[in-house]
Amino acid sequence: MRVLITGAAGFLGSHLVDRFLADGHEVVGMDNLITGSRRNIAHLAGEPRFDFVEHDVSTYIDLATPVRGVLHFASPASPVDYLELPIQTLKVGSLGTHNTLGLAKKTGARYLLASTSEVYGDPDVHPQPESYWGNVNPVGPRGVYDEAKRFGEAMTMAYHRTHGVDTRIARIFNTYGPRMRPGDGRVVSNFIVQALRGEPLTVYGDGSQTRSFCFVEDEVEGLYRLFLSEEHDPVNLGNPIEYSIRDLAERVSEIVGSGEIRSLPLPVDDPRVRRPDITRARGLLGWEPAVSLEDGLARTIPYFRDLVTEEDARARTL
Repeated sequence: MRVLITGAAGFLGSHLVDRFLADGHEVVGMDNLITGSRRNIAHLAGEPRFDFVEHDVSTYIDLATPVRGVLHFASPASPVDYLELPIQTLKVGSLGTHNTLGLAKKTGARYLLASTSEVYGDPDVHPQPESYWGNVNPVGPRGVYDEAKRFGEAMTMAYHRTHGVDTRIARIFNTYGPRMRPGDGRVVSNFIVQALRGEPLTVYGDGSQTRSFCFVEDEVEGLYRLFLSEEHDPVNLGNPIEYSIRDLAERVSEIVGSGEIRSLPLPVDDPRVRRPDITRARGLLGWEPAVSLEDGLARTIPYFRDLVTEEDARARTL
């Protein structure tokens, strides 16, 4: 089929493009490049089944050729980005979701919304099942991302119930791997780059807060299966194995062979725990992560080592 993937030049979107192309589909990739990078799709230059369109999905979308699938992955997705770009984040979660749903309705396309574990906020229920409604501060600094995604879910279900659009909702938990952007504020990329540069690894608070880290290859497989499924209600996609932030810092430090750990104040509304209940994903999709944290880090660190080497070489020529 021919599908539209928004956010196609981003970390997760670009890997999803690769997965659809590998299975024989045609892909229209769309991105306004405010957080995405052409580098992430440079390997697709000359690929006849891939078209790239530079466009902001918060404005009207018009495609010359109909698509049978729409996968909405456009959004700033790291704390650094959505705190720096709060209005754009709210617009892509609201107007962008509206426009992509409108396109799916117009063309009769299947639709998948990339939602997030952030809809659970700082959870009072642990691990988090899809039935949990969350504990989100709507006026806190993180609310621009959390509430944009919650609104996106509500609009997606409204289009499904009112207009019969064939929708899917993926609640994505912490994902990592090659093509993450250095300095984007995500904990895995932060720790790896800091360790490679011989800098202290910055842990916020005492590092006891927990996250569950899913390697991008596993995450994309879950997303692909969800898109092809018949499930309309939200589905958690993430790794159910939980690590403390300090534990992650120590593992990265050990692999890279560097790393003093430095503590900084905890950001406002930073979740204390985060772990998906993936019972529904296992039952509905036959999916669960296969790549261990150690293997995933070993496959991610070389990517960042190359980036750091390139950046250092450029800096020496200036």
